[in-house]
Amino acid sequence: MNNKPMQLQDFPEPMQQAVLDHALSNLEDLCGLDNDGADLHHHLFNEDYFIIGHYQAQQFLGDQAFRAIEYVQDYEKDNFGEVSTEITDEKIANMFAYIAGEEILQRSKHLERCWDKPLNENSLKIIAMEIKQ
Repeated sequence: MNNKPMQLQDFPEPMQQAVLDHALSNLEDLCGLDNDGADLHHHLFNEDYFIIGHYQAQQFLGDQAFRAIEYVQDYEKDNFGEVSTEITDEKIANMFAYIAGEEILQRSKHLERCWDKPLNENSLKIIAMEIKQ
């Protein structure tokens, strides 16, 4: 039995890319502008839904639905001590993106440096460049 927690890289590339594209699109729209770096994840992944609709969520999760449920539940147990996300395609897909978004933003050293500072347009561009890699 493998006790290593699942990470975004353990999922198919199209799922990873969809979450990255969501982040990049929001950064391009200047989501998080003038807010502290610590709040960027919230603005990118918690102010609007990643996926709306049962069918779209099913298509996104595909044959990874049960693994995504495990990913979400492990995260919630580790961070909150309990599981709270309802098991529906839409809720799992959106929580998957929320968690994956944390992993994606960890790629940015600039975000680390701006954690307690308001982000300007240049900062958002640098963060976007760093998370693409």
